[in-house]
Amino acid sequence: MNNNLGTLYGVSLGPGDTGLITRRAWDLLTGSGHWTYPVRKKNSDSYALDIALRAGLELPQAHTALHFPMTHDAEILARYWLEAAQTVLAILQRGENVLFLVEGDASTYSTFGHLQRSVRALQPEVTVEVVPGVSSFHAAAARSGEPLADVDDTIAIIPAGYGIEQIERLLDDFDTLVLLKVKPLLDDVIDLLRRRDLLDQGWFIEKAGAPEERVVHDLASLYGQKVNYLSLLIIKNPGRQRSEMQRGCRKKKEISDD
Repeated sequence: MNNNLGTLYGVSLGPGDTGLITRRAWDLLTGSGHWTYPVRKKNSDSYALDIALRAGLELPQAHTALHFPMTHDAEILARYWLEAAQTVLAILQRGENVLFLVEGDASTYSTFGHLQRSVRALQPEVTVEVVPGVSSFHAAAARSGEPLADVDDTIAIIPAGYGIEQIERLLDDFDTLVLLKVKPLLDDVIDLLRRRDLLDQGWFIEKAGAPEERVVHDLASLYGQKVNYLSLLIIKNPGRQRSEMQRGCRKKKEISDD
């Protein structure tokens, strides 16, 4: 066992507002760790790195971009995950701590989960610490002015890529539906909400917390528009019919409270 291994940190930076970087993340980023950050194309910008730099942090001399291409091809992804894990492990084996910069929260639909599994597959004893952060949908709810959940409301959070049929089913089952990465299906979702008479129950938030943030309540106005990859929809369904069991539990609780 190599006792000189560094620690791998998943450093959550929040969705874009530099004021949402936690004290723990700040302490690590101003320390001596080796920064790594994801890029979608070689030599392209990193949104996670941009958040850190806009916060006034300086890019340390020890930094490495890790390439994670935008593809669903499992073979291609596996090759790049292995390459990234080997790069990170080589740094850890020198006794250096590695900070992987993450937009949003490192445990929520993040590339960090894949990275830590890939590194530990190569060397299981690597120590990993996840620094939690503000997720995009929490920041988006704050900007919309509406709570994600109230009292005993239920919430579903999914990538919009699950498809319209799944989204419609979830609208029947949950009081609040958060759709992440809505860009490819935005028009289809708007059509669904129009058919369900829910267009005025939604909020579109693009790049929540960033200087380019956009919040739109008039969802119909977005039809046919090109939107950023970092965008989401929060949909409320006030007319959702709860099951008899749920209504019975609520009635029982009201009686006991009396």
